Amino acid sequence: MDLELTAEHRTIRDMVRDFAAREIAPRAAHYDRTREFPHDNVRKCAELNLMGVMVPEQFGGSGLDTISYALIIEELSRACASTGVIVSVNNSLFCHPVERFGTEDQKQRFLIPHAKGEKIGCFCLSEPAAGSDAGNQQTTAVRRGDEYILNGTKNFITNGVAADTAIVFAATDKSKRHHGISALIVEKGAPGFRLGKDEVKLGITCSGSVEMVFEDCRVPATSLLGAEGLGFKIAMNTLDGGRIGIAAQAVGIARACLEEATRYSKQRKAFGKTISDFQAIQFMLADMATEVDAARLLTHRAAWTKDQGGRFSLEAAQAKLFSSEVAMRSAVKAVQIFGGYGYMNDYPVERYFRDAKITEIYEGTSEIQRLVIATTLLKD
Repeated sequence: MDLELTAEHRTIRDMVRDFAAREIAPRAAHYDRTREFPHDNVRKCAELNLMGVMVPEQFGGSGLDTISYALIIEELSRACASTGVIVSVNNSLFCHPVERFGTEDQKQRFLIPHAKGEKIGCFCLSEPAAGSDAGNQQTTAVRRGDEYILNGTKNFITNGVAADTAIVFAATDKSKRHHGISALIVEKGAPGFRLGKDEVKLGITCSGSVEMVFEDCRVPATSLLGAEGLGFKIAMNTLDGGRIGIAAQAVGIARACLEEATRYSKQRKAFGKTISDFQAIQFMLADMATEVDAARLLTHRAAWTKDQGGRFSLEAAQAKLFSSEVAMRSAVKAVQIFGGYGYMNDYPVERYFRDAKITEIYEGTSEIQRLVIATTLLKD
């Protein structure tokens, strides 16, 4: 692995950094406050071909590598963490599984419009009793002729408010436990499919998280992704890639904390000097800078490993674990450096603090990441 970015990577990073600073960052506080889904942000991201970054060009995507994707999510998340995760979910949790496990017809019908950003996708795995225990799916899908009848409730579904299409995991044979889980592609407007509770969250407030309810929802059998019983494998493979996106999101949040805290420390005066002259502040900034760099390197290593085509579960888990905890530690330090102002929404570090926490929870909690890492270490 070459630690230096290629000229193409730098060009992509700089282009998205400039775009995010001009178009995304100025509206971040507004969307955080109003909780409106940022349709205009998504439209602008689609215009830059950011909704299907790793999807081959023949299916409407940009055909870029995973390091490019990590750079893009970091830059978007540095400006607005909600926009970062919206783009990440469409890329990693919808486009990827359809590209890898879908039929040619499914790719033509679903992958192309979602990779182009003409439509938005979501990923429905979590349930009231199936969070970290993803194999405990209570949602069921029963085959009846040329249809599946879907019943159950999914919660915390990012992009759900605006999603045109969902990948829904359900038990097709409960006797087989996780080997009896299947994945279905379900379109908005399917009979028996409706949105439930609109989730009010601590952070990433405008990412459109909702409950999704399926009541005798009729889904064409042709919408089965992969094969019956393959759903758990699809979910775990998808989450491995998704964790790289969340690691990159966490790096973006942590970098925002570092940059804002550094800028403020050079302006704020106390005891006759700027607070950046005090060693206590310098030490916090030094720790933040070191951890941000380390988190980014772990994230890029995971992205590089994925691009090599082999297993990358360990690298993705390490990147997601470390980066998310760095985001939280950086947010705590940034608020501390801002002092009382850091607790007020006049400054963005208060938002970063709220946004950072979720990176330790979704797409696998820190505890689950530690289990993945430990299992890999101990299996030999």
